[in-house]
Amino acid sequence: MLKLPAGNAICYSGYRRGQSPCNQVYPTVSEIREDLLILQKNWRLLRLYDCSLHAERVLEVIRQDGLEFQVMLGAHLGAEMNNFGCPWGATYSEEQLEASVADNDAEVGRLIMLARRFEDIVFSVAVGNEATVDWTDHFVPVERMIEHVRRVKAAVRQPVTFCENYVPWREKLRDLVAELDFISLHTYPVWEYKHVHDALHYSKDNYHSVASLYPHKPVVITEAGWATNSNGRGIQPENSSEDLQAIYYGDLMEWTRSEGILTFVFEAFDEPWKGSPDPMEPEKHWGLFNVDREPKKVMQSLYPERVPLCSKIFPLQRD
Repeated sequence: MLKLPAGNAICYSGYRRGQSPCNQVYPTVSEIREDLLILQKNWRLLRLYDCSLHAERVLEVIRQDGLEFQVMLGAHLGAEMNNFGCPWGATYSEEQLEASVADNDAEVGRLIMLARRFEDIVFSVAVGNEATVDWTDHFVPVERMIEHVRRVKAAVRQPVTFCENYVPWREKLRDLVAELDFISLHTYPVWEYKHVHDALHYSKDNYHSVASLYPHKPVVITEAGWATNSNGRGIQPENSSEDLQAIYYGDLMEWTRSEGILTFVFEAFDEPWKGSPDPMEPEKHWGLFNVDREPKKVMQSLYPERVPLCSKIFPLQRD
């Protein structure tokens, strides 16, 4: 039976002001080291989203500094087919799609390479993120997802998964489930206009609606969180705040720990590059820390002061 590690888990993407995977301006080694020294006080499991230079640097710092992190390493897959149902547009030329297919093949190759190179740190690999849901702008057909997964499974020793919103797991991804070692599910009540006091019940329903269909397949929550600001684009401004984030985080942690459900909180730090140029765009404001690495309300009891660069190494908190 598959045994995944236990412990506090968080999604980590370290892009700061002026940095972005889109323009390939990546966090420096010293910035990554600062982030990991902050995070190691409360987390031992990290989820990374791609196999870029950013991810490689993270893995190298963990190894060089002897940090006690284990990593779910992800591959970022671009669009391999147009998705005309995407509400913000996802139409590409045939030439663009062909180039994206080639890029995806190369990214999967990097996933395999890094998983092998850092086998002592990478405990699982995720072949893509939110690439099959109806609203995605980087749509990959299920048949191609199966090809990517089979290629990775044949080449690495770690368990293999795919990270996706809870809805496609119910029916659309049944054939893919058979190829995976475990299911990785996302639940976001605030995107679905739920009040914070209804949110945990909604996340439980999301989780159990999938887990009940596959009783012999482990289900992990790889994203769950609450935005702290919004301009109204997809999330009501009055339904986003640090107070609400703290409530949902507390409820989520109490439930998932009591049930033994591995859960990656989304996310460690705010990321200004995401979404529209509007600074109040909700995509930018999911961190438990802001972009300046200052703790939001949910973390202030654990981090009464901001952790300075290259400060002492904190002991890991065990569950």
